[in-house]
Amino acid sequence: MGRGTSFMVAGVPVAALLKLPQWAAATRHPFLRAVGGGTASTFGVWLAQDALFVANLVAFQARLVARAPRSAQGVLARGVVGLVAELDWFDIQAAFLGVSLEVAPMRATRDYQALLSELEEERYARAVVGLWVLERVYLEAWRYAASYGEAGPYAAAVAHWTDPAFASYVAALEELADAALAQEADDAMEDVVGAVLAHEVAFWDMAEQSDG
Repeated sequence: MGRGTSFMVAGVPVAALLKLPQWAAATRHPFLRAVGGGTASTFGVWLAQDALFVANLVAFQARLVARAPRSAQGVLARGVVGLVAELDWFDIQAAFLGVSLEVAPMRATRDYQALLSELEEERYARAVVGLWVLERVYLEAWRYAASYGEAGPYAAAVAHWTDPAFASYVAALEELADAALAQEADDAMEDVVGAVLAHEVAFWDMAEQSDG
């Protein structure tokens, strides 16, 4: 992942990074509309692939805890615990929907996993910004799905990722990202955000099209 030109200045909140054009595509995808309307016939494809991604995210975040500043470790460690619980949630949902989680990763999943590997090689500030963005996108995407008010068999998923506890966690990650930017104000982050958004769009596309 290439480094961008200098962009952030001290005191500018990390949320300013969300003004990239990919934001709408990542959080207002047609697949999310289908989920919200209860008509996402490929939901099982998404569920199985996302379970694979979350398993990788657990490993990424656990290693991020180890290299994070002491003041950030509590939030990140609680996030790891939450992700492990989420894997159990995937098992429950898969059983309810009759979906097998024993699948091979599709191309978009592999590419997103590769991005996590790249972020592991980046400095902490860039890695934590990447983590915050992917969780913030998730929150806003599922809020968009929830706005359709139906969801049908996917109501549990919509409720799960719009829960106030998840929103609170995302807000805590934003505080960590803000603190990291304050320490590395000369480090451009728009390339990190852009990469995460591009992979989110590709993941929704994969779910909608089932083409890996």
